[in-house]
Formats: sequence, structure tokens, C-alpha cells
Amino acid sequence: MHVPDGFIDAPTSAVTGVVAAGAIAVSLRGARRELDERTAPLAGLVAAFIFAVQMLNFPVAAGTSGHLLGGALAAILVGPYTGVLCVSVVLLMQGILFADGGLTALGVNITDMAIVTTVVAYALFRGLVKVLPRTRRSVTVASFVAALVSVPAAALAFTFLYWIGGTTDVAIGKVATAMIGVHVLIGIGEAAITALTVGAVIAVRPDLVYGARGLQQRLKLRVNGELVDAAPDPSDTSDAEPAAPAPAAARSHRKLWITGLVTSLVLAGFVSFYASANPDGLEKVAADKGIDEKTEEHASADSPLADYGVEDITNARLSGGLAGVIGVGVTVVAGSAVFWAVRRRRSDDTSPANTTDTSV
Repeated sequence: MHVPDGFIDAPTSAVTGVVAAGAIAVSLRGARRELDERTAPLAGLVAAFIFAVQMLNFPVAAGTSGHLLGGALAAILVGPYTGVLCVSVVLLMQGILFADGGLTALGVNITDMAIVTTVVAYALFRGLVKVLPRTRRSVTVASFVAALVSVPAAALAFTFLYWIGGTTDVAIGKVATAMIGVHVLIGIGEAAITALTVGAVIAVRPDLVYGARGLQQRLKLRVNGELVDAAPDPSDTSDAEPAAPAPAAARSHRKLWITGLVTSLVLAGFVSFYASANPDGLEKVAADKGIDEKTEEHASADSPLADYGVEDITNARLSGGLAGVIGVGVTVVAGSAVFWAVRRRRSDDTSPANTTDTSV
């Protein structure tokens, strides 16, 4: 659903740019509360994983494909504020290096794909986990539903922006029907990917899943006919501040990170070659309804990585795979740098030197 330059007029694009900048500023502050020494590296990995999976377009209807948006996945794994930052990093890398999503439309894309998807998905997710049984399976089910709804919500948000500032004269009702219809189908794929990924992480390190914190009940033992709390489990996800990870947990964390990075590299560098070549939902609707009549050439069209291929490499498989590997590498480095900086800022803010003694 990457919006290119020319779909939305300059004033609307400028307003969405301001909205996006404000949301990122708020998210930078909010992410300080979400990130710690364990989850900061995971956030960079989540951004790289989203980049990789977005290269895997899957067929959803005749002549149409879809791909992961990632807002729901990021919000549930690392928190809503950090989730906005994760998807924003991905969109920035895609726009600058790969000419995917217009640069003047960057505010539109961040507003639509990072903010709307994350806010809608996480709000629905939190509502569901409050009414569902407090189990890991409930987290996975809530992830599926939240991700499913987030995609047509983003399609509706684009339709609203097009209604305000679209550069072509197309009946808004036709745009809304086409966009929401196809993106409901894409949402099913988004939901499946999100639920599978969240479920896989919960299975090995539930303490690292932001959306699972505080959901599991403490194990109880019956002593003299009464139920009492058992000793805390290392995988317990209560609201209390987590203790420092044990050596085994630290090794498990590194293993998860390495496994996730290798998976991302394989997906982007190899599996992406087999992705659907059909236009995605927005591209298909734009072509069918005439929304793309005033599409402008991307400012980074001459980038050596434009269109997810490496310049001067004629072998399509090698060119696309190498571009995917470079993209994952750049995204994980850029994302990790951002999240470590946010984490360090939190540490500086809470250090004893910055704490004022108000005792009398």
C-alpha cells in the first residue's frame, strides 16, 4: 500500500507530513517506557523482519497481490510507540534506497501504514485480551483479529486522504468499495503472518512479547487445602518490573535474535524471488479506477537499489536477492541505532545524577 508521488496533492501531503512528524516525536518519548536492554535489539530485528516480509507479495485475487503492512506485528511484539517507529524506519529505508513509496508522500505513508495500522491494531488487541482468557493462545488469537482489521482500516484511511486531496477526479464511493474490498482479503494474509510470528516468539520467549505482559496468571499450588502463588517463573509476564535475565535466558535471547535475522535474510534474499509479480491492492485499484493518472517519477528512481534490484547485475535472481539482503542489513542497523539511542536516553533520564532528592 505504498503511496507514490502524485496520488495526493501537495497541501494534503504536507499536512500528513506534520502529523507523521508529530507522531514520531510522541513515539520517541513513549518508546523510552517500552524498551529495555532486552527489547531494544528485538525492535531493530522487528523492523528488519517487516522489511523482509514486505518483499513477499502473496496473491489474493485475480491479478492482485498483497503484502504485510506490519503495524500490528510491531505493536504487539515491541509496543505501540516502538511499533510506529519500526514501520517508519522501514518506510524511510524503502523510500530512500529502493524508490518504493514517494518521498513527498512519505508523510502519507507513515500516517497510513505506521500510525493507523499500529493504533487500530493495538487498541483492538488490548480490548480483546481483556475479555479473552489470560493465556498465550488468546494473545495469538487477538493478534490475528487485530492484524486482520488493521489492513482495511489503512485502506479506509487512504480513501479519506484521497477524498481530501486526491489529484484525479474519481468517485470516492468507487475508491472506497474497491480499496476496502481487496484489502479485507489482504488482511487475512496479514493476520496469518502476524499470528504465526507472535505465536512463534511466545513459544520460546513470552517475556519478550510486549502484548503478552501481565496476561498470564501466576501458577498456584494447593497447600493445606488452600491455593497459594508458586515461586515466580522466569517466563512469567506480570506487570512487575522484570528481573535481570539469567544466563540461560540471555543465551535464549541471542539465539532468538540470530534466528530472526537469518530468517529475514533468507526471506529477502531467496524467498522473495518467488513472490507474486501482480500489482498490490493499491496499485491495482489505482490502475483500474484511474487514480494513477498523475503519478510522478520517484525522486530516487536512479538509486542503485531502485525497484529492489542491484544496478548493473543482470541476473534477476541475484540482483533481487542481493538487494533484499542489503535492505535487511541497512534496516536492522538503522533500526537498532534508533532504538539503542532511545533506550540510552531513558537510562540517562533515570540515572541517579538526574534524580532530584526531594526529601526534607
